[in-house]
Amino acid sequence: MNQPKQLDSPLFTLLRREDVSGFNRDKQEHGPVDFRGGDFRGLDLRQLDATLVDFSDAYFRSADLRGVDFRESRLEGASLAHAQISGAYFPVELSADEILMSVNFGTRLRYRTR
Repeated sequence: MNQPKQLDSPLFTLLRREDVSGFNRDKQEHGPVDFRGGDFRGLDLRQLDATLVDFSDAYFRSADLRGVDFRESRLEGASLAHAQISGAYFPVELSADEILMSVNFGTRLRYRTR
């Protein structure tokens, strides 16, 4: 089982400091962002521009994700244990049951295949 990682990235550092507006501004210069396995536990990430961010295997335990639009993000293998997700959008491949299992029990998100 993977452990949460502190990533060596200036964009990751901005989010760890909860400077979401700084991240959103600087992200435009970087294109797709790789935050696989990142540790986002307990952070306030409201207003985050998560477009084209790869959060695979990331940890969001007790993070505030209210209103975040993850529809164009990768979340496979991420854990949302006890995260606040009210108003958040998720990729259509994730079922509501899968999201609730992750929030309530910390299971990793698995994408539905067709």
